[in-house]
Amino acid sequence: MDQALFLDRDGVINTEKNYVSRIEDFEFISGIFDLCSQAQALGFRLFVITNQAGIARGYYTTADYETLTAWMLDEFSSRGIHIERVYYCPFHPTAGIGKYRRDSYDRKPGPGMILQAREAFNLNLASSVLIGDKDSDMEAGHAAGVGYNVLLTPDMAGTGSPGELRFSSLAGITDWLGQTFTASDREP
Repeated sequence: MDQALFLDRDGVINTEKNYVSRIEDFEFISGIFDLCSQAQALGFRLFVITNQAGIARGYYTTADYETLTAWMLDEFSSRGIHIERVYYCPFHPTAGIGKYRRDSYDRKPGPGMILQAREAFNLNLASSVLIGDKDSDMEAGHAAGVGYNVLLTPDMAGTGSPGELRFSSLAGITDWLGQTFTASDREP
């Protein structure tokens, strides 16, 4: 069973700018490529798990989202970083329009996207890491049984409760990852 690194998108991979849907508005957060390179070198399989309520609200289309995602994946790939899969939830229980207005087990804080990845890729969630910038990300990780849930928050650094850590930068998370895991930590 493999370890995974689960990344939220908005606020972790790119700067949170209220429903980013266009390439020209997408700004990578400093350190994301170093973090992912480090994780990949340590044997982690990389996944993106993202709520996309902008689709539900009608702010942009699924096609807009897919175009942006393909570009984002190319940016990672051009740096030698392989993202296994991007999971997204286009639903919102109260603000969704039409077919997008519904509860979904996949919408964080629900663990659905993480559990889909576990099943599809035979992942060991107990030795995996989730990085998010909201409490709902942490709740999803805990609900799925992810062993290390890391909150990226500029105003709170250091260790949180067991299985949850807080860092103010991706560089800090990269350092922690390198100190906590080694390539030999991978299960055969």
